[in-house]
Parts: sequence; structure tokens; C-alpha cells
Amino acid sequence: MSNKVLIELLTCFEPLVCIFALVLMRQRNQLRQFAFLAAFLLTRILSFAVLYPLLNFSSGYVSLNTAYAIYFYVYWSTYAIEAVLGLGVIYSLYNLAMAPLKGLQRLGRLMFRWAGGIAIALALTMAFGPHVTGTKFIMRAVTQLQQTQSVLTLCMLLFVCLAIRPMGLSHRSKIFGISLGLGVLATADLVSSAWLGGSPTLTSVFDVLNGVSICFAVAIWIAYFALPEPKRRMIILPTTSPFLRWNQISLALGDEPGFVALGEVSPEMFAPAEIEVMRRASLKMNHPLAT
Repeated sequence: MSNKVLIELLTCFEPLVCIFALVLMRQRNQLRQFAFLAAFLLTRILSFAVLYPLLNFSSGYVSLNTAYAIYFYVYWSTYAIEAVLGLGVIYSLYNLAMAPLKGLQRLGRLMFRWAGGIAIALALTMAFGPHVTGTKFIMRAVTQLQQTQSVLTLCMLLFVCLAIRPMGLSHRSKIFGISLGLGVLATADLVSSAWLGGSPTLTSVFDVLNGVSICFAVAIWIAYFALPEPKRRMIILPTTSPFLRWNQISLALGDEPGFVALGEVSPEMFAPAEIEVMRRASLKMNHPLAT
């Protein structure tokens, strides 16, 4: 079997496994909980539904230039949407993983929003350059955004692997499974970006590996949604745990501070009723038997 035929089979097989994953999520009533992941899978299905017929069956219906323009903007638009949805999946997984520790969850949300904003700004900034046309700007900006999202995904996978036990999770939890699948896609995207210049044809060995990695990642998600998930354990942290300390600090951040009166206090600062209460209390302290 040639590489071209194998790539064709993988291309057609990908939307099927994506549809199966969405149906399985619907049956498990977890579309709302993992909404970003469902949107990611739906984007890949819609991308195939538009690009595959355009690439294979548009001859004779639209001109070559029109077909190329449609293909270009649809491909890079869906690629950018997938990068943004990937950030959303990471954000939702962090919220689920840190749900028992509300302080760290709130602090992580703030840091993640800053990281997402910096990633988008960095992608747009890196896309500028001398002699950069509109199409090249789109390609460079989206590619940079996808690379940044892939790095954040691998960081999230590392965090889940390190914090899975303290957070009461296991390697059979959906949080770990989804992170693992995203890690496979992120690794493939980073390798693709590094090797893109050395892959002159669409029938290269790397394209086969890339198609396999996509189908493999979705297969991981299908397996984790199909298999029963163990119940999350109760989190018991020692008083010296850094998770507990940082959670307490994070909970205190943003709260209204207390106030302390400094200096002399004059009688004019109190209301008459307050002065009367203090006078009676003073009399009782001096005369404990007084009624």
C-alpha cells in the first residue's frame, strides 16, 4: 500500500472516529462538561466536510483559483479555531483538576488568562516581518498560535501527571485521558512545525505519522469515555503540604483587608450610646458584684 493511499484512508477515517467520540460523549451526558473538546471534534468534522470535497470533487464546478482561495481560508481558519479551542480544553481540564482547591483554581484561572492573552499577542507580533503579505501573515500567525498552544498543552500534561495523586485522581480519570490525547496532538504539531520545510510532498512518511497520531489521540478519548471512570478520592493533605498553603494564600487574595485603629481615641469619636455601654461595662469590671 502506497503512502498516498494510506493518507487517503487516514483522512477519511478521522471524521468517523470524531463522530463516534461525539456520539459517545452524548450518550454519557458529558457534552456540557467537556464542551470545548466537543467543539474541537466538531470543528475537525466540519473541516473535513468542506475541504475534502473541495480538494477531490470541485474540478469542473469552480475554477482552480477560486478553489484554492476557498481551501486556503477554510483550512487556516479552522486551524486557528482548533488552536483556540485547544486552549479552552486546557482551561477546562485545569478547572476540573483543581476543583477541590478553590483558591488555587481561582489563581490558576487568572494566570491562564494572562498566558492565553500573551500567546495570542505573541503570535500576532511574530507574524509581522518584512515583505509579509496577507496570506503569509495568516499562516505565520496561526502557526505561531498553534505552537504556543502545543507547548501549553504539554505543560498541562506534565502538571496533571505530577498532581494526579494529590488531587484525588487516577490514570483512568477522563482528565488524564483527555490530557494524554492532547499531548499526542501537541507533540505531532510541534514535530510538524519543525519538519514542515523538509517535507516537500503530501505523501511523505511524516504525513502518514501525523494522520496516525490524530486518529490515535481520538481513539484515546473514545477509550476513556467508553470505560467507567473511578470515583474521585477524598483529598487529605498534611498541614505542611504546599498545595494547602498556597490554596489558603490564594483564597485570601482579593479579600477586603481588616482595619486597625492607631493613635489616640477621643470621646468625640463615639456615639452617646457607645459611651454609655462602655461606662456600664467599666462599672461592672470595678464592682463585680454590682447589678
